[in-house]
Amino acid sequence: MRPVVVAAARGELDAVPSPILILGGIASVQFGSAFGATLFDRAGPAGVVLLRLALAAVLLVPITRPRLAGRPRRQLLTVAGFGLVLAVMNWSFYEAVDRLPLGPAVTVEFAGPLTVAILGSRRLIDLLWAALAGGGVALLAFVGSDGSGSSRLNPDGLLLALLAGCCWAAYILMSQRVGSIFTGLQGLAVALSVGAVLMVPAGLVEGGRALLQPGVLAGGLVVALLSSVVPYSFELTALRRVRAATFGLLMSLEPAVAALAGILVLGQRLRWGTLAALVMVVAASIGTTLNGDRRVPPPLD
Repeated sequence: MRPVVVAAARGELDAVPSPILILGGIASVQFGSAFGATLFDRAGPAGVVLLRLALAAVLLVPITRPRLAGRPRRQLLTVAGFGLVLAVMNWSFYEAVDRLPLGPAVTVEFAGPLTVAILGSRRLIDLLWAALAGGGVALLAFVGSDGSGSSRLNPDGLLLALLAGCCWAAYILMSQRVGSIFTGLQGLAVALSVGAVLMVPAGLVEGGRALLQPGVLAGGLVVALLSSVVPYSFELTALRRVRAATFGLLMSLEPAVAALAGILVLGQRLRWGTLAALVMVVAASIGTTLNGDRRVPPPLD
């Protein structure tokens, strides 16, 4: 997978249509998250996050070769803060996935960046889209996973997914600043390194010696590739050519792709209550995108 990043840097992916790259990135992220969940029993969510961030950094740093020497302290603090956001976002999301089906977890998390997009608008109709998205999240919280209220989703998982959504919103705001400081994927490589260091204590507590097992290390490498290296290489290329509205419209499919990954990889069931909530959030995201030329940057889930 290393050649994917090199190819992106050289412009060799430019021949691939942008929508295909974006959809490929979305599928890679969500199926990577689903595969990561299969490692939780051996290394714990925090252990998997540590492996994902550390191995992604090991892959990206030698390729991007970010330069930190001579940079102002403010820039270094900014990218360090970005790394903190990435660490908390990934940890809270993986902990949520450990307690919730993947589809509902991403649906709740997606409310964070969707809120940022809606708050950036002054249109009255976007308030209606916000209400629709909020209704979808409330449906997940109060109706439950089977639509009858008899099997409600784990409340701790919902709170963790909301925390991940807040971090995703912070990521949107901070990524613009980091992108203006570093070129290409340099800022991401530094932030991943910082995030990996911050995850060491929790990762070692949950993962322990399992983190050194060949099978777990190989699984962590797969997660790092699918959830970080491949999608960001694809999206970096696509965002140079695609309209913001097109990007936002395709990103609206993320909760649906997450639900599909949960079904195919984890054998999770998509109940009527979950399906209705997912449709509400996806519809709100599509409506918001069609009513404005905004985009929602992808997360590092």
